[in-house]
Amino acid sequence: MPYKYLLLDMAGKVAMVTLNRPDKGNSLSPDVLEEIREVFTQLGTDPDINVIVFTGGERYFSAGFDLDEIRKLEKVSNEAYIRLFHQTYRAILFCPQPVICAVGGPAIAGGFDLTMMCDIRYASTRAKFGQREIALSLTPIMDPLWRIIGMGRAKEVALTGRIYDADEAEKMGYVSRVFAEGELLSSVAEIAQKMAGYDQQCLRETKQLSHLVADQDLDGAMQIQEWLFRSYIGSEDNHRRIDDLQAQLAAKRKK
Repeated sequence: MPYKYLLLDMAGKVAMVTLNRPDKGNSLSPDVLEEIREVFTQLGTDPDINVIVFTGGERYFSAGFDLDEIRKLEKVSNEAYIRLFHQTYRAILFCPQPVICAVGGPAIAGGFDLTMMCDIRYASTRAKFGQREIALSLTPIMDPLWRIIGMGRAKEVALTGRIYDADEAEKMGYVSRVFAEGELLSSVAEIAQKMAGYDQQCLRETKQLSHLVADQDLDGAMQIQEWLFRSYIGSEDNHRRIDDLQAQLAAKRKK
């Protein structure tokens, strides 16, 4: 379907979803949220897509909530708007495929929350991160933030409303890697294409495993991982990939 506020590009088992509301800094109006929810719901059922990249481009990610829209809300009638936000969060967080977030600029408040719902975050040196809800008398999202950076650091992010640059975000473990300005999208596309070449079901079940083990005791987590590993080791695809790897290593040794 055509989108007004998103660009969608699909190539080589990778879908790239780009926020496209440049006149408003990719701020999140209800229409934008509905499109994000829709595209991730649809991509989640697409058997030809193994990996999704979510970005706002090289200049910015998202300025967050559309404040003009929030200013229209009344406390007694805010339920539909809040439900939409959380449905959008869940569409990303529980999308079956791994979702890589490529943050090219500011990701603030609701924009920060969107990055939090992704599985892997990469940033450019232009990126800024801030959970600014507390400054607007709003309660911030703590989970899954604390699972990513730990409860102590999550409290600092949530309670201070401070803006962090890309280097700080990498040091706290929120961002996996920082790329030079202008090199983010090409670098992330290369990573995504390589990931997309892996077994589709293995990718999806590894993502699901990351959700499951977070709520298990250590013994339960070990049992789940043992069972899942047994369902893959010795498979035809496992053998084929071992053979391919050994052939590559043998070729390198001959050089």
